[in-house]
Amino acid sequence: MHFETKAIHAGAEPDPETGAIAAPIHLSTTFERGIDGQPAHGYSYVRDANPTQSRLEEALAAIDSAAGALVFGSGMAAGSALLQSLAPGSHVLFPDDCYYGFRILATDFFPNWSLTADFVAMEDLDAVRRSMRPQTKVLWAETPSNPLMKIVDIAALVGIAHERGATMVVDGTFATPALQRPIELGADVVLQSTTKYLGGHSDVQGGSLAFARRGSLFEAAMHTRHITGGVASPFNSWLVLRGLRSLGARMRVHCENARAIAELLSKHPRVAVVHYPGLSAHPRHDVAARQMSDFGGMLSFEVKGGRAEALAVASKVKVFTRATSLGGTESLIEHRASSEGPTSRTSESLLRMSIGLEHRDDLLADLEQALKS
Repeated sequence: MHFETKAIHAGAEPDPETGAIAAPIHLSTTFERGIDGQPAHGYSYVRDANPTQSRLEEALAAIDSAAGALVFGSGMAAGSALLQSLAPGSHVLFPDDCYYGFRILATDFFPNWSLTADFVAMEDLDAVRRSMRPQTKVLWAETPSNPLMKIVDIAALVGIAHERGATMVVDGTFATPALQRPIELGADVVLQSTTKYLGGHSDVQGGSLAFARRGSLFEAAMHTRHITGGVASPFNSWLVLRGLRSLGARMRVHCENARAIAELLSKHPRVAVVHYPGLSAHPRHDVAARQMSDFGGMLSFEVKGGRAEALAVASKVKVFTRATSLGGTESLIEHRASSEGPTSRTSESLLRMSIGLEHRDDLLADLEQALKS
């Protein structure tokens, strides 16, 4: 079955009580128990599970070719629950370019959890091998990465991780399962910030973990979610479930628009470099073409001159909105170093863009006028 069909029909059986085609929202926080004290209908308390969440998890597992999925209140909650499920003394190897929240998590919280971490350029497989330790339990990749759009070879990293007895985790938020399914390439866990493309409308927060196997790590992450409480609300689960239905169609337009914008920027005299894996000049374009069906709606570029010039460009846009986040219908632009704050490692000349669903000619014209000296 093709991805688009799965995304529309997974977890979408008609409501058995009413025949409703749209999934119902079950907002109840508690559920009836039988006279024997056990849950009478399979559910007990909203922090454990609820019917709307179950539908979403079924759908997420299907579109990521996973054995099971867990949803959370945010992408950070999902990643944190997975990492908190590791045994004390575990070592995690992160990419050098990754979502800044996980970098801060490693520096500020890992010591409290008796975990350690290192960061490495994961496109360099020899560097990854040198950085692995006997205590390394997770090899964490992000591809395309945030914000430099780095591409790593998932299958090759899987080989390194499994050879050393580590779990391969891939943050696939930028690509989404519509374009890249790491479990099909051997990964063990896929993280998604469902706030982004899976929700798709900038109106819901959530995160998910999809597991290749329902093994001990799946059970540990589910237990961590239950006890620490990083759960998704029923309404947010419903919004993400609704967003999945149009994901395939939306991603086609996101990709088409991003490709046109990347080509424009790559030829502009005020642009120093464009980070977009769909460009043949991207250093890992061949790897992206091999493991992705298209190149996504995210890109970043660096304005010649530095911070002041980058901010000046961002200040002139009219169709793009200056805001953080990504994956909505509207196009966004941000000075990424400012968004990340004082610990940012991002170049002051870099602007990150989430390309939306507007007509591409309007987006191109907006950038052309913003880049005029």
